[in-house]
Formats: sequence, structure tokens, C-alpha cells
Amino acid sequence: MAGTCEVCGKAKTFGNNVSFSKRRTNRDFKPNVHHKHIMLNGQMVRLHICTRCMRTAAKTPKA
Repeated sequence: MAGTCEVCGKAKTFGNNVSFSKRRTNRDFKPNVHHKHIMLNGQMVRLHICTRCMRTAAKTPKA
């Protein structure tokens, strides 16, 4: 599924919009998912990955 992170499994969650008059309407919270090419076992793989996982991957040592 395109709206789900393939690394951590983060997906769409549901909640409410709350207006100034405190009236509630349904909404969904979508993760910030991007297409990213990542080297995995010596092969380039295209993943749907959230920005949280991108930041974590940038911190890990490459070697």
C-alpha cells in the first residue's frame, strides 16, 4: 500500500478536526511517505519510506 511505510509499518490513523466551537468532524492522519531508492543486500530497491525512517537511516553508519 502506498500510504504505508514499508520499514516501520506506519499507516493512516483516524481522529477528529476540532473547530473553535468544539464541533468534531472525522479526519485521517497520513504519514509523510516518500519513494526512496535504497541499497539493500547489494541491490537497489525502491521503497515507500516515511521521513522518520529516512532520518534514522541517515544516522546509521554505512560500513
